[in-house]
Amino acid sequence: MNTDVAAENPSALSLWNDPTAPVAARVDALIAAMTLQEKTAQLFGVWVGASDEGGEVAPHQHDMEEAVDLDALLPTGLGQLTRPFGTVPVDPALGALSLARTQARIAASNRFRIPALAHDECLAGFAAWGATAYPVPLSWGATFDPGLVRRMAAAIGRDMRSVGVHQGLAPVLDVVRDARWGRVEETIGEDPYLVGTIGTAYVQGLESAGIVATLKHFAGYSASRAGRNLAPASMGPRERADVVLPPFEMAIREGGARSVMNAYTDTDGMPSAADETLLTGLLRDTWGFDGTVVADYFAVAFLRILHGVAADWADAAGTALHAGIDVELPNVKTYGAPLTEAVADGRVPEELVDRALRRVLTQKAALGLLDPDWNPVPAALDGRDPDDPETLRGHVDLDSPENRALARALAEEAVVLLSNDGTLPLARPRRIALIGPNADEPTAVLGCYSFPQHIGVRHPGTPLGIGLPTLRETLAAEFPGADITHVRGTGVDDGDLSGLDEAVRAAREADVTVVALGDRAGLFGRGTSGEGCDAGTLDLPGAQQQLLDALLDTGTPVVTVLLAGRPYALGRAVTESAAIVQSFFPGEEGTHAIAGVLSGRVNPSGRLPVGVPRAPGSQPGTYLGARLAHANEASNVDPTPAFPFGHGLSYTRFDWTDLTVDAQEAPTDGEFTLAFTVRNTGERSGTEVVQLYLHDPVASVVQPVQRLVGYTRVTLEPGEARRLTATVPADLASFTGRDGRRVVEPGALELRPAASSADPRLTARVVLTGPERHVDHTRRLHATIAQKPAAT
Repeated sequence: MNTDVAAENPSALSLWNDPTAPVAARVDALIAAMTLQEKTAQLFGVWVGASDEGGEVAPHQHDMEEAVDLDALLPTGLGQLTRPFGTVPVDPALGALSLARTQARIAASNRFRIPALAHDECLAGFAAWGATAYPVPLSWGATFDPGLVRRMAAAIGRDMRSVGVHQGLAPVLDVVRDARWGRVEETIGEDPYLVGTIGTAYVQGLESAGIVATLKHFAGYSASRAGRNLAPASMGPRERADVVLPPFEMAIREGGARSVMNAYTDTDGMPSAADETLLTGLLRDTWGFDGTVVADYFAVAFLRILHGVAADWADAAGTALHAGIDVELPNVKTYGAPLTEAVADGRVPEELVDRALRRVLTQKAALGLLDPDWNPVPAALDGRDPDDPETLRGHVDLDSPENRALARALAEEAVVLLSNDGTLPLARPRRIALIGPNADEPTAVLGCYSFPQHIGVRHPGTPLGIGLPTLRETLAAEFPGADITHVRGTGVDDGDLSGLDEAVRAAREADVTVVALGDRAGLFGRGTSGEGCDAGTLDLPGAQQQLLDALLDTGTPVVTVLLAGRPYALGRAVTESAAIVQSFFPGEEGTHAIAGVLSGRVNPSGRLPVGVPRAPGSQPGTYLGARLAHANEASNVDPTPAFPFGHGLSYTRFDWTDLTVDAQEAPTDGEFTLAFTVRNTGERSGTEVVQLYLHDPVASVVQPVQRLVGYTRVTLEPGEARRLTATVPADLASFTGRDGRRVVEPGALELRPAASSADPRLTARVVLTGPERHVDHTRRLHATIAQKPAAT
């Protein structure tokens, strides 16, 4: 319906502003009143000034660096504002004011008074200057604690919503397939069930605060060949269905995620941005997703310049729109004039524009952006004088004491004690040699999507905006009576060993050596971990292994501490370190957590979300491998990890006993119930992470040797015991069968309550009976594990 026709129907003009009317009717009326240019304007974002101030955010950004004429765009409307806070350092209150003024201008400029939807990054906290830097997602996985992750995400969402942001580009639900990939730090782990449950909790928390959660990267980005960023993905349909897709399925079905972002990669020659079977057939028609699909930055244009499946910008736009991408981000390139012209000349059906537009406007209606009382002023600025910006400076606190307490709780639960010969906890050492490139580096706790590492590094001289105590500082506070000697030894990746002799002298004169090694997060080669910072092998970067080996030779007990974005092979340290403490970029409170583990103030309860390799060249490999993927006589390469998925030690001991199974047999549509007792037999309180694995000895297609199907944290006082009852639906034994459908097959199974993927404590042998049974996306996804006090 064109403008003139709409003008003849005044009732239609008011319907979309009526919050009492059905959303579908409001959206239909608005679409009917729009011109083609007004329609397409809702399908892209703008990133005003980002190319000058924001630094690199995606490969080949320079190919899309064209000035945006905002004055020319705004009369027809605007779909999204890209990263109003995550582009340059700005005081949060002034950023909120700037966003509010921009939104008022956008609404006033188009005849329907529709504001933009503002999105920002929130991978490890709101990526804004001065906002809390939480542990990275790999640390979330190490906690095995969905409830705590849900609380963190709700706090992140509240902060974002308070300053006017509507959508968060998180979580990453990619399952680690090769630890050499630079973005491992952004993932939750190598197991789809762990990724799904932790990621779903994050979505629930973010959405509870009114923020649209965006699942990424859909699908298969982490399965790239050789762990190279944006490389083709080598995987078959079963790997995709049984490993890559389940976390997305769970987060949509149980988390209520309202947005999905496509993956850059191609799988078997099909780019995700062009894959109608994936973005429409599976995501919408099968799973029933009704939110928006947004393009990863420049992904629509990449169909032409990287994938070579589009002849021009209009072809790229039509291909992506047909596949199911509703919104082009971060800037308008193809969904503007090229798309409008392609619709006008008949190359792209207008129905495809309307389909995407309906989803976008439905989401804006749900956010209140179509309501007549919409106000651009966010909650954080309520009652403040917008005409005197300087009075606002410092008014908005995005790093509250409550946030920091959450960040510390997460960091403490995420620290993993890999090995310990009894040296830890340290008993009041008199002399500590603190050595290594991450010992006195404030940003050693941050991932590449933290504001200081993502944006702040492009603005030297700008304060960090948050407190980042170094390990040197927190150790001094943790051990006030100790004489701590600090020596850098070498850099993260500079290969400089000029400080080696000094480091060795300090170690020989100390009672204990603490060596802090690992990564520096960055983007596209600026770091050793992060987007575009892939690794050829899993050797420690630079000369860190040489430093570590020299310290081991001193005879002084060496406690190896890792602040890293991925697991690394540690060579001799696996057997010769007095202890190894692994943390994955633990956030602004991370060094307090590490110091607490070293002193014993914190009893470690973290478990590995990814295995630690024994050799640097044994990738790709995860514990989910089939029998042929494990060590065998047919190859001289042993992929067995030094420390397996799910591994982690405590300062106390736990015994697992008294396994019972209600029934040894159950039908293929039934369930098993098993119970067992976990007791703290040590001398201090602690938390055991109970993991439940399923082993299918015989199946119609090759299966992993085992896979995680449930877990729970059990906190016990000395001598205390809990009786755990696990109910395991037969649906959890399902997999993609020979005909491509998900099937539950009759036959024998083993259910293994375990302390890690390599440490089964008990084994229940059960049998599924009856006919094969096909299941779909409505199948049961979880085992339930209940706890109660055990009988004495």
